[in-house]
Amino acid sequence: MYLNDFSLPFIIIFVIGWYVLQSIAYYKFFEKAEQPTWIGFVPFYNYYIHLQIIGRPTWWVALLFVPVVNFFVALTMHLDLLKSFGRYTYIDQAVGVILAPIYMVYIAFSDAKYEGKATEMPKTKKTVTKEWFEAIVFAVFAATFIRWIFMEAYVIPTPSMEKSLLVGDFLFVSKINYGPRTPKTPVQIPLTHAKIWGTEIPSYASFIQLPQLRLPALDKVRRGDVVVFNYPVDDRYNARPDGGYHPSDLKTHYIKRCVAAAGDVLQVKAGKVYVNNELQDNPAEMQMRYFARTDQTIRDRIFKNLKIWEYGPGSSSEGQPGYVMHTTEAQARALEKLDFVKDVTLILDKEGRAESRIFPDPRYFPWNADFFGPLEVPYRGMKLAVDEYSLAKYGTTIKNYEGLDDVNIDIDKLTIDGQQVTEYTFQKDYYFMMGDNRHNSEDSRYWGFVSEDFIVGEAAFIWMSLDENEGLLSKVRWSRLFNGIK
Repeated sequence: MYLNDFSLPFIIIFVIGWYVLQSIAYYKFFEKAEQPTWIGFVPFYNYYIHLQIIGRPTWWVALLFVPVVNFFVALTMHLDLLKSFGRYTYIDQAVGVILAPIYMVYIAFSDAKYEGKATEMPKTKKTVTKEWFEAIVFAVFAATFIRWIFMEAYVIPTPSMEKSLLVGDFLFVSKINYGPRTPKTPVQIPLTHAKIWGTEIPSYASFIQLPQLRLPALDKVRRGDVVVFNYPVDDRYNARPDGGYHPSDLKTHYIKRCVAAAGDVLQVKAGKVYVNNELQDNPAEMQMRYFARTDQTIRDRIFKNLKIWEYGPGSSSEGQPGYVMHTTEAQARALEKLDFVKDVTLILDKEGRAESRIFPDPRYFPWNADFFGPLEVPYRGMKLAVDEYSLAKYGTTIKNYEGLDDVNIDIDKLTIDGQQVTEYTFQKDYYFMMGDNRHNSEDSRYWGFVSEDFIVGEAAFIWMSLDENEGLLSKVRWSRLFNGIK
């Protein structure tokens, strides 16, 4: 089960329901605190009285309109209200947060009495151990919440996005842009992904799997976005020590550029991307594979000065000596100007030559990385007539990512839950991802579409960049710090 966004009616019902429960709780709380009960139903004024009851500054009402800050202010107000009515235990506070506002109604109508402003109550003496424990719990909770809702830090481990992103770039990825996902695997060690730090031991228990929802988003995935997603394929990158595979929300993170969205028709011709028959602009720092023809040795410092990092000796298809490299068009032309370089040419695969690993099936589609498609990206509601050709193109997507329990494909037959179907309607939107280092990227050309529920967030900016090939004093790439990602 997966919902791309909560519908507007759902949001309205949820907000009204929350407000009604909160107001009912306020009605009783205010009565016990000798405040006018009707104020409990008045928006914002009830927060003002709430702050008076717990002893917090009334101007905190303004902070409830400040993103991120409002969460922590509301949390403090919430916990202080519990304290003002004699609920101090960790259990009370944990349940009060998890089940709010239902638990607040329960406390309000219980025998709990108003004991005074939380800020003026005598503080119980805490041991150093208890103070550290509470501080650590709060820090972990705050970090987990921010990591889930707003942003998470990632590091680039491979050159598939060079030069747009370099190995050693540390990124902040915005989750609120596309809407944060609710956890599918909730039993997990906080602040881990799929493994316990420094080991291959899973950091989660998979016996509980919840339906996954996506909270309302600021935007949707668009062509050209640099996207972080869970690598969808069950292979060695997602394997567990017991031979199984990580659940979808804990699969390995990948970062690529979205080159085609749901409903687009993608084609790659001579290394150039076309969407809906229109030539797309190349990323500013896109790299391709080139051959520099020369009979001389090119020193490493020359490549370094030109900022060419991936290179090595090779030969042309005619057997001429030189160097094969991955670089931008501008840097290839700069190298070509050197006296001892005869020429630099772009290396492209031949049209009609099928790569053995190409998606969806090289037996039916003789495509390769430079000549690919046309291929329509599935979208929610897209109807597919079932035949041998359509199943060769979309069969694995239906079987692996549509959330169906029992799917069987037999050449030109599709069976779902024991029933043969002649037409299939897609239940999700999909995206086609490619790396900016076009000839050194494992991407959708090889393993297929990315389902909407695998999308994690949009790469926002680089907060640190370290060059592993440099010494300690020159390791930081200062010019890349706090650069936005285009």
